[in-house]
Amino acid sequence: MEKREEPRRVRVGKISFALLSVLFVCCIVAQVFLAGLAIFVNPSNWKIHEMFVHLFEVIPVLMFIMSLVGKLPRWAVLHSAGLFGLIFVMYFTANITPVLPWAAAAHPVIAVMLFWLSVTLMKRAWRMTFRANLVENA
Repeated sequence: MEKREEPRRVRVGKISFALLSVLFVCCIVAQVFLAGLAIFVNPSNWKIHEMFVHLFEVIPVLMFIMSLVGKLPRWAVLHSAGLFGLIFVMYFTANITPVLPWAAAAHPVIAVMLFWLSVTLMKRAWRMTFRANLVENA
């Protein structure tokens, strides 16, 4: 019995999701590096840290869309939505300092959660997208 080939848009959705997940992890690592530069090298680097997030904050939204296009499992849809939710919470904790200073202390903790979730998602997406092909082509 021969396996039916998935539609092209589904395949493009899966590959796009996996590649976006790698890009997002790289951006999170770069963002943490920029925060480190601001803390340990020069406080003027905070501006770069603040601006850089605007370049990659849309990636989880694109991942969410690609998870639907690629007909990915529910975990992929929910995790990409979760990444977007964590970015939203990051904005909240970065801008709440005058009102609730203790909430601002959660900002680096949420960054760790964002990193962990993005790495977990990337590994699962990569395995789901590319390992299945290796087994099929063997």
